[in-house]
Amino acid sequence: MLRVAVESAAGLPKKKLGSPDPVASVVFKDEKKKTKPINSELNPVWNETLEFDLKGVPLDSSSYIDVIVKDHETLGKDKLIGSANVSLKDLASSQVKSLPVKNLALLDENGKNIGATISMTIGYEPPAGAVTNTQDQLDGSMAGGEEGDVTDGGGQGTVTSPGEPGQKLRPRTRKRHNLANKPQDFQIRVRVIEGRQLPGNNIKPVVKVHVCGETHRTRIRKGNNPYFDEIFFFNINMLPSELFDEIISFRVYNSNSFRADCLMGEFKLDIGYIYDEPAHCIMKKWILLNDPDDSSSGAKGYLKVSMFVLGTGDEPPVEKKEQDNDKDDVESNLLLPAGVALRWVTLRLKVFRAEDIPQMDDSITQTIKAAFGGQENKKNLVDPFVEAWFAGKKLCTQIIEKNANPEWNQQLNLQVKFPSMCERIKLTVFDWDRLSGNDAIGTTYLDLTKVASSGGETEGINYKTENSEMGFLPAFGPCYINLYGSPREFSSLSDPYEDLNLGKGEGAAYRGRILVELSTKLDGKADKSVEEIPSDDLLVVQKYQRRRKYCLCAVFHSATMIQEPGEPIQFEVSIGNYGNKNDLTCKPLASTTQYSCAVFDGNNYYYLPWANTKPVIAITSFWEDISHRLDSVNIILYISNHLQTNLSALKSAVQSKAPDERLVEIWLKLINQLMEDISSVKIPDLEGKPNLTALDIQMKLLRDSVLKNIMKGAKHLFEEATDVNKCLSIIEGWLDKLKQLAEESQISMPDVIIWMLRGEKRVAYTRIPAHQVLYSSYSEQACGQFCGKTQTVFMKYPMDSKKGLKIPIQLRVNMWLGLATEEKKFNHYAEGVFKVFAELYENQAQVLGKWGTTGLLNRSKFSDVTGKVKLKHEYFLPPVGWEWEGDWGVDPEKSLLTEADAGHTDFVDEVYENETRLPGGEWKLAAEPYTDVNGEKVRGPTEIECPLGWKWEDNWTFDGNRAVDERGWEYGVTIPPDDKPKSWVATEKMYHIHRRRRMIRPRKRIPGAKTATKDTGDPEGWEYSSLIGWKFHRQQRSSDTFRRRRWRRKMTPADRVGASAIFKLEGALEVDVESKGDEKGSKAEASVKQFGANTPTVSCTFDQSYAYHLRVYVYQARNLTSLDKDSFSDPYVHVSFLHHSQTTETVRSTLNPTWDQTFIFKNVEIYGDPQSLAQNPPAVVMEIFDSDQVGKDEMLGRSTCIPLVKLNSGMDGSPKLLWEPVMHKNAPAGEVLVAAELILKAKGNDTELPLVPPKRGEKLYMVPQGVRPVVQLTAIEVLAWGLRNMKTYQLAPVTSPVLVVECGEERVQTAVIKNMKKCPNFPGNVLLLKVLLPKEEMYTPPIVLKVIDHRPFGRKPVVGQCTISSLEEFRCDPYATIAEVAMMKLSYFGITLQEKETVDWWSKFYASVGEREKCRPYLDKGYDTLEVYDHELESVKQFMGLTDFCNTFKLYRGKNESDDDDPAVVGEFKGSFKMYPLPDDPGVPPPPRQFIELPDSISQECVVRIYVVQAIDLQPKDNNGKCDPYIKISLGKKSIDDRDNYVPYALNPVFGRMFEMTCFLPQDKDLKIAVYDFDLLSRDEKVGETVIDLENRLLSRFGSYCGLAQTYCISGPNQWRDQLKPSQILEQLARWKGLSPPRSEDNGNTLSFGGRLYCLSDFEANKEIHEHLGPPSERIALHVLRTQGLVPEHVETRTLYSSFQPTLPQGKLQMWVDIFPKRLGPPGPPFDISPRKAKKYFLRVIVWNTYDVVLDETSITSENMSDIYVKGWMPGMEEDKQKTDVHYRSLDGEGNFNWRFVFGFEYLPAEQLCLVSKKEHFWSLDKSEFRIPPKLIVQIWDNDKFSLDDYLGAIELDLQHLINPAKTPEKCSLSMVPDGTTPPKSDQFKSLFDQKSVRGWWPCYMDKDGKRELGGKVELTLEIVNEKEADERPSGKGRDEPNMNPKLDPPKRPETSFFWFSNPCKTCKFIVWRRFKWLFIGLVLLILVLLFIGILLYSLPNYISMKIVKPYN
Repeated sequence: MLRVAVESAAGLPKKKLGSPDPVASVVFKDEKKKTKPINSELNPVWNETLEFDLKGVPLDSSSYIDVIVKDHETLGKDKLIGSANVSLKDLASSQVKSLPVKNLALLDENGKNIGATISMTIGYEPPAGAVTNTQDQLDGSMAGGEEGDVTDGGGQGTVTSPGEPGQKLRPRTRKRHNLANKPQDFQIRVRVIEGRQLPGNNIKPVVKVHVCGETHRTRIRKGNNPYFDEIFFFNINMLPSELFDEIISFRVYNSNSFRADCLMGEFKLDIGYIYDEPAHCIMKKWILLNDPDDSSSGAKGYLKVSMFVLGTGDEPPVEKKEQDNDKDDVESNLLLPAGVALRWVTLRLKVFRAEDIPQMDDSITQTIKAAFGGQENKKNLVDPFVEAWFAGKKLCTQIIEKNANPEWNQQLNLQVKFPSMCERIKLTVFDWDRLSGNDAIGTTYLDLTKVASSGGETEGINYKTENSEMGFLPAFGPCYINLYGSPREFSSLSDPYEDLNLGKGEGAAYRGRILVELSTKLDGKADKSVEEIPSDDLLVVQKYQRRRKYCLCAVFHSATMIQEPGEPIQFEVSIGNYGNKNDLTCKPLASTTQYSCAVFDGNNYYYLPWANTKPVIAITSFWEDISHRLDSVNIILYISNHLQTNLSALKSAVQSKAPDERLVEIWLKLINQLMEDISSVKIPDLEGKPNLTALDIQMKLLRDSVLKNIMKGAKHLFEEATDVNKCLSIIEGWLDKLKQLAEESQISMPDVIIWMLRGEKRVAYTRIPAHQVLYSSYSEQACGQFCGKTQTVFMKYPMDSKKGLKIPIQLRVNMWLGLATEEKKFNHYAEGVFKVFAELYENQAQVLGKWGTTGLLNRSKFSDVTGKVKLKHEYFLPPVGWEWEGDWGVDPEKSLLTEADAGHTDFVDEVYENETRLPGGEWKLAAEPYTDVNGEKVRGPTEIECPLGWKWEDNWTFDGNRAVDERGWEYGVTIPPDDKPKSWVATEKMYHIHRRRRMIRPRKRIPGAKTATKDTGDPEGWEYSSLIGWKFHRQQRSSDTFRRRRWRRKMTPADRVGASAIFKLEGALEVDVESKGDEKGSKAEASVKQFGANTPTVSCTFDQSYAYHLRVYVYQARNLTSLDKDSFSDPYVHVSFLHHSQTTETVRSTLNPTWDQTFIFKNVEIYGDPQSLAQNPPAVVMEIFDSDQVGKDEMLGRSTCIPLVKLNSGMDGSPKLLWEPVMHKNAPAGEVLVAAELILKAKGNDTELPLVPPKRGEKLYMVPQGVRPVVQLTAIEVLAWGLRNMKTYQLAPVTSPVLVVECGEERVQTAVIKNMKKCPNFPGNVLLLKVLLPKEEMYTPPIVLKVIDHRPFGRKPVVGQCTISSLEEFRCDPYATIAEVAMMKLSYFGITLQEKETVDWWSKFYASVGEREKCRPYLDKGYDTLEVYDHELESVKQFMGLTDFCNTFKLYRGKNESDDDDPAVVGEFKGSFKMYPLPDDPGVPPPPRQFIELPDSISQECVVRIYVVQAIDLQPKDNNGKCDPYIKISLGKKSIDDRDNYVPYALNPVFGRMFEMTCFLPQDKDLKIAVYDFDLLSRDEKVGETVIDLENRLLSRFGSYCGLAQTYCISGPNQWRDQLKPSQILEQLARWKGLSPPRSEDNGNTLSFGGRLYCLSDFEANKEIHEHLGPPSERIALHVLRTQGLVPEHVETRTLYSSFQPTLPQGKLQMWVDIFPKRLGPPGPPFDISPRKAKKYFLRVIVWNTYDVVLDETSITSENMSDIYVKGWMPGMEEDKQKTDVHYRSLDGEGNFNWRFVFGFEYLPAEQLCLVSKKEHFWSLDKSEFRIPPKLIVQIWDNDKFSLDDYLGAIELDLQHLINPAKTPEKCSLSMVPDGTTPPKSDQFKSLFDQKSVRGWWPCYMDKDGKRELGGKVELTLEIVNEKEADERPSGKGRDEPNMNPKLDPPKRPETSFFWFSNPCKTCKFIVWRRFKWLFIGLVLLILVLLFIGILLYSLPNYISMKIVKPYN
């Protein structure tokens, strides 16, 4: 019974008229009960009890009641006031009988709190017999983070959760970083093997596997322990990051059940978990199934599965097929990954408030309001709410309308299983829109891996400390999280960067922040998903919002590498909203630089000419003080940066093969530095620090322990390490750990964002994390990496689709951020002198030749730089703490006055000459004869003079390199109102009325001459412009109509000294509005209008610049991307350093250019202290382009190089050339070999500079000696064998190709192949190249192969090319003799069983793979075994990929249209290389040549035999998850299709087929073996194919054309099959190796070869000599051959690939190939490898008796009894179910049967599995073959004639692991049957196949509510006989004839056993008589007595009267 006492409510809201009439109703499970209404009352008291009958069902943990309060209406529907929900979990789980609920908040329809509450008490009486379920109360033992014994309390059959022997929840080690972030192919394979202990009786389970929207299901099986063994393939193409978040779900259904509860259990696992496992797979693990709806329930059975995720290039792991020894050890192989730890937790996310939310809604309504006198409030045009998303669950806070700083104060309870699959909580702040969809304001992620620890982070460092288990549950905050996204400025148009707000891509601007706190509650579920935060918590969180003032200063040193100049450029620096010039919520700050125009650097880029006056910005802002967090982060980064630098040095030393002493020196430096860093720099203590959170304390413990462990490890390495290479991986592990530790999630201070504005438009941005520039007073190491240091920043375009292909601008900026209390410390960092000015502009226009203010239109006389804001001198007042210094004065701006030729050494002047006419008339000079390109009037050519410091190079000419006629004119038509044509053409037509031509004249700067342009400004400081636009110039021109000049006034700080005074410039310069008497409106309004216009400008001037001399050595590049169609690029490099750049020459058609150039930048002016520059030098940036004759040059990539800085000439050491990576769209695109040095020049002293490098030509300097690599004359021998598979080029086949080999600067060419079809080999095979190659391997240039075809008309296109980058493998010692190949060990197996069986090839195969029981007597006879390779023969190490004679190199062609794909393969080159040094002295004879003894390069006919043994794990192609494979072979133009012999329904088919073909090599060299899937109706699909290069096999010196057998047999199963005898092969080998021919003596019993003597007796000692062996001379030759490392007789396993997924394996094929050239004679006989057949066996089961069977029925006479019969079958053969007869009316559970079951089955003794063939569906074409373990299921049933039979119990017997029976029924019990919780004893099981026969008692049981109950015991005899024995000793089924072996007598059943319906007599005898015998006898006696009495009474009167009368007397 459930009783709800509804007491009262309080604070109900009023109605419009009067008060409500509240009525309360309670709803429980669709049952609703109401109280009485109370008239007009806001605080009603009901005090009514409502009762609910539970109908015998106890409450479960998910029960709840709804309480609804309505306003009662007499007419019409009651109106809702509010409702609430109460969870009854506490009542359901605990012993509590009543639950008081006080002041529960009522919510309206939208879930908003209405401010009213309700109180009640709920009482609960559990129904009789209900067990209180205590399982819901899981104990919180996870809290400490030890994954201890998390047990489900109580309850039978539950399984202990993640502790115990199961898998420990390891921290996930990531292996994903090497996957490109683009969609790619993956294959997921899931193998479902078997199930265990599935709940329920007589069930038919089926498993459904669901991955990425695709579902596969297994076949339906029977029983609680089904065996499936089915494999499913899922092919997926998606982003790795998305794929790893996808889930694999296993669901087990009971197919017998039609009801909704057919789902028995499920398990989910994310794909990323599998991918992070070793080899990306989980093999043969048990997964625990549980009920998805009721988390508290225990295990719902187990499923054994294997899963792997294969990415491109991954090898599928090999599944061992051996019998599982750990078969029943479920627990230790139990997979309890995160998520099924059966541990519900509640992630409690408290969302307190947000601030700085940008405007999101249009302000039309606000504007209307303002028009009617309302307050216009732009700032708050946003209605925010927060959405939290985690693991598919989504919760939202309430919506707060019109508030940019909302306070939600709500707690979101996310119910999840933990540790969880998902790793991030996604928090998105949305703007609610009433009509349209909600807009995202910003998205951020809370990464649980960073705010929780499983305690495993300290593992992996092998030195455990006693407390290294440091785990903690997710915790975060209270702390602000910042949101980033698109720029804040609101526009009513759609936002192009909207995706940034959804968390896609890097946010480009700050969009506010939210204050959240995350904690984890372990027990049970939360009552509500969203609840209000109590006010106590709000008070606590107040202290986390205490702000402190921070000061940020940034000095811009340079802005360079601008590629698109255009309008003037300005920079804005902001942190949060502070400094954002368009944001009205903060005080205006000096956060923007002055506008400046870009200047050309004379070569390629533009830069901003700041010279010695650097712009400065100063911002003050207010944030929480989280210095203790950021100090820790900076300290760890400090340690890891040191480690990173030293590790890179160590790696490059290892790569360049430095001497050991040098390696040890670098290594010791690394270890010592690391130990010193860790010991000297301590992470700050947290005592007394503000803003401490739980996570801070845990992170501190974790960091300390990891550092301690690394310290231990470093000491250990220091003492014991020997091998540097082994240490590298350990040190890299430490570096990863440190980087992990440096990740801090609780950073509430936003990033510093720098924006570049062009005009008013935001163009590019960069984000700099605040901690990188933060000053710390804790220690120097705790300061940010770039605090007060100049850093180089490459800015980015927001949402750059080209991924950084083009850099908008490169900045050098020096930033300092610190607390305002520490601002004095800034003085120590500041360089230069800071100056502060107020500025305004005076504007004038020219009207009728006079300058004045009349023609200014909308401009005012004095304005700001934009001209839009009106200012006056008198408006300005200095800020507090500042005062004027001096008066206003004219000070022209230098950098805006750009002349076109600034920065150029060569310049071209241009003027356009214009003429007009009437249509068809004469051409005359136009009204304005000379203009610029835009039609603006300019001076004519005769008036233009050469400026000072320049000289003319040529006279005025017209420019003919354009679309013009031969005199340079272009023609056009003017259409009014335009005054010039819109477009121009080159040919004159009658209607043209306008023409023009471009006149040009080049000029050159005179070196060293003074240029006059600098001083020629206007004496009054005016700047002129033709329009009121941007471009101003100094000199007045006739076309100018507008002029302006700048006024400035300097300010100084009143009371401060030093640079830190600039932080006092908060707010704008005060505007004295009072003096504006004529202005209407308030002061505030004016200041808003002039917001930001009058912030002071701050600059930093340097009184001294330093001159530097820079040298950049660009030597070569390698592996660049090809962008031209001819497979090559024409690369050149722009080398840029600050505001200087130079360009290399272009190297034509190569991807490996050698430029060999030195760039000398003679005078580089850099301001600032040289010491700080040396610590942080600017980078040299190289941008590599592909020069194109047509169109724009394309970029190939970008690379940077840090120059070596020399501050005094005494510093020796030339820089070392290093390979720097080239990046293209964030992906690697080659490498470039460069070095650079920056030398400080002493005043006027050039002599100390390094020598000028040698020149090449007039202008180019080469790389000097000492820097360039040391070279050596090297010979490269090229074996050019031939070309194969050449694709057509421009639709024509390649017919007459030659090969060009280039290396270094040398090239050599082969002769032409005359006829590619007949013989595609080169006529002369060997070429020699002599090249100067660097001695150091790291510098060697690649070998480039080009194939050039000879086409008609002299065309010679490059039809294919190949680059061989690593030459190391081709180096050889020319004098070394051919080394002996090591002897191969031959192993022999012992002998186990003897059995007369014919020996076949499969015996040999099984003997070789070690499956001895399958090969029986084969090994006893001493026959051969073969080698089974589990991969391709080419992959066997010792055979060198069969490329010992020649390698195959793929040829490629150039750029293809789609960006992503690999370039197309267009052919193959067969050949090889040998490299060796040549002597320097020409007199010394050269070394011997390497390529000698070559085979004939002619075409020859061969016989090829292909043996296909079997396939493994094929990719299924049919809907049923299977495949019907067959083989298809193609060789040249011939093909064989083996479709008739397809194997139905198989993924591991045994083919056992041999195919023989003939072909011509080398033309038909590629043998393709494909596996196809047979389909009756549709087209056959290809599963996959493998390609074998037969030419390599034939040419290889390893004899791979035909493997060598172990023995030379002339008959028998292993008859010799090669054409040549062993002695002939040995002679050939001697010839190849250059040895003397072998000699055999002593009748062939001894043999001398290669200087050694071999004896036959040594080889054949202790071996069987059988009758098949050949003569000794051949045998010994074979034994000697087998010591030479040749290919043995073998089976190889080849992987199949398909064109559909070219990188993923589709299965494997075991096979081998023999090749026999016909000219050597006929080959030996082929092997017969047809597959073996299964054997017929019979299982004879005699059911003798049953005992203790449950008595299920009650007879008429109320006796307990059962009509027993026994049913049995073998799984897989359900159609052959057999039953005994019925033992009726067993009253004591005994039954007698003497009944025989006979089950025939096909058995594979080798595999110990039954082979079942049957049609799956009646429509199936073929029988499916299943392999199933041999089992017997025996069930006991109770027979019912008029209803369904009752099931009493069953036992499943595995015939391979048979449970030992009990000898007597008393000893037989359930404990004999293992229940999976205890591991079985080894002697508990026997195999019936070994024992043949067994008799005894077994228990049968059934499941009741998860418990086993004994249903009876059965006595059986089990016997297995084969077909022969069955014929010899026949037996019939039941007791039918032949009833023998043994003969079964009818059972001796008690007379009581009969069926009442058919035996009425027996029924009377045994049922009626037995039961009512005495009743009958009593009745008879009673009747007799009654008769007696009756007769007596009848006769007595007569008798008495007679006695009295005595008539006869």
